[in-house]
Amino acid sequence: MNLRSGLLNLPNLLTLARVAAIPLLVILMLSDSRQASFWAAALFGVAAATDFIDGWLARKWGVVTVLGKFLDPLADKLIVMAALIMLIPLDRVPAWAVFLLLARELVVTGLCSISSS
Repeated sequence: MNLRSGLLNLPNLLTLARVAAIPLLVILMLSDSRQASFWAAALFGVAAATDFIDGWLARKWGVVTVLGKFLDPLADKLIVMAALIMLIPLDRVPAWAVFLLLARELVVTGLCSISSS
C-alpha cells in the first residue's frame, strides 16, 4: 500500500488514529491514578502533534482529500470536546463553559456547512 496516495494515505490514517484514540483518552481520564492522568495528557499531546503532522504531510505530498478536509477538523473537535467533558466531574472546568464551547462549535460548524452549500 502506498501511504502517499488514495483515501487511506498517511495523513488521513493519522487523523483516523486521533479519532480512535478518543475512547482510550476517556478511559484514562476516568481513572483516579496520577499515572493514568499522565498518560491521558501524553495521549492528548501526541494527538495535537499528529494534527500538525497530518496537515503538513498532506500539503507537502499533495494528498489533500475531501475526506481529510472533513475528518481533520471533526477529529480535532471530538478529542477536545471529549477531554473537556471528562474534566467536568474532576472540577477542572465548569460545565457551563463546556456547554458554551460545545454550542459555539456546533453553531460554527453548522454555519460553515450552510455557507459551503
